[in-house]
Amino acid sequence: MHQDDRELFLEEMADVVPIKQDVEQQTALRNGPTEGQLAKKAAAELSEYHQRLTLDLSQIPPLKPDDMLSFKRDGVQEAVFKNFRQGQYQIAAELDIHAMSLRQARDSLLSFLLAQVERGHRCVLVIHGKGHSSKPFPGLMKSCVNYWLAQVDEVMAYHSAQRHHGGYGAVYVMLPKSSAKRVESRELNSRGVRKR
Repeated sequence: MHQDDRELFLEEMADVVPIKQDVEQQTALRNGPTEGQLAKKAAAELSEYHQRLTLDLSQIPPLKPDDMLSFKRDGVQEAVFKNFRQGQYQIAAELDIHAMSLRQARDSLLSFLLAQVERGHRCVLVIHGKGHSSKPFPGLMKSCVNYWLAQVDEVMAYHSAQRHHGGYGAVYVMLPKSSAKRVESRELNSRGVRKR
């Protein structure tokens, strides 16, 4: 740049104020979301789920105490679902909500499921009881659990448990693979290795 051009440039830029950069924002962009942002996201997610997982019994189809629960999202392979409903997958964790109030049960169920997804667990057991003497109708908790589980995006499938795991008073819940497990499975499948 010629000296005259430089002086002209500096003269033109004399009253320009440099933009201050937000160091915290730059750090967050470099290092991913902050703890505060993650907490805010989790709270928003819980709030949305609380709206979906209603406590209004008029919206929850009643089931009988000995009805079987069964649900599978598109994308869950039939062979996988068959093994799942036969109780052939290891149960990573279990939650017993059968003696809780509906609000406690809903909140505990939701927190439990989201925590298990975070831990990378694939199969969990939820004990809801049959509810032969529940009020206002038999099978109340079971009916709510059946409705609630279908509203949780992270639930890939669920099915009433085998007798040794609680039978019609409990339900197996299939959760999605963590992204790390999906990558691992893809690598194994691309090499022709079958994971047991």
